[in-house]
Amino acid sequence: MNKIYLAVIIVFVIISGFIIQQPLDYPAERPSFTTGETLKYKVHYGLINAAEAEIEIAPEIHRVNDRPCYRANVFGKTVGSFDFFIRIRDTWRSYIDTSLIIPQKYHRNVEEGRYRKKENVTFNHKDHTALVETKQTLNLKVPDKVQDVVSGFYYLRTLNFDRYRVGDVIRIKGYFYKKVYDMQVIYKGRENVETKAGSFRAFKLVPRMPSTDLFAGENSVSIYLSDDKNKIPVLIKADLLVGAVKVDLYEYRGLKYRLNTAGNQ
Repeated sequence: MNKIYLAVIIVFVIISGFIIQQPLDYPAERPSFTTGETLKYKVHYGLINAAEAEIEIAPEIHRVNDRPCYRANVFGKTVGSFDFFIRIRDTWRSYIDTSLIIPQKYHRNVEEGRYRKKENVTFNHKDHTALVETKQTLNLKVPDKVQDVVSGFYYLRTLNFDRYRVGDVIRIKGYFYKKVYDMQVIYKGRENVETKAGSFRAFKLVPRMPSTDLFAGENSVSIYLSDDKNKIPVLIKADLLVGAVKVDLYEYRGLKYRLNTAGNQ
């Protein structure tokens, strides 16, 4: 069962965003989101409702590092029988520059069973450094316009997928817990998907997963973003060696644009 719990945690990280650095000009293209947006998801392991996740942007603009920022929060928690075996209450927060769509500050508060972790990161994009505060403090060198796991999700939503062809690879570089990681995401085109919130035409993205004893191959995770101006994640699927995890959109509000379901496009 520990592998199942780990899979749920990993899916929380996936839904909270990619860590992306694209070779595009900044400022980013027109954002597909705005203040007050809220997205809610149910996380299923097989037929079991294992967890819930919520992604939201605060209704007001905040100022960090003397820059106007969106305050984006990701909340994740286990429910039902999963909550009995391992209680997860995770909060991830990023203050995202409204013009550049890069993080100015990042916060993580993790409660998973008896495990606890708090982390605060302040980015200095001029010096390409990040001040990381946990139980200790360190200065870390980071790439130009680095993303964290929350801000990267929002930057991904600014990309124009009409420019991509099936099989194109999006190169990823970003920060997570004292390290900078590289990753690749493959653009797989468009598909129709069914969710608790309705049927959607969606862009399909497949991150190349590392070789582990958890996921069933390097193409075992699929992410579906709505094929409209919002580009919200409507569905995530992860094939495991011990089953499958599905993250399903069931509620949304405060979107910047009307959400196109498969029947109203």
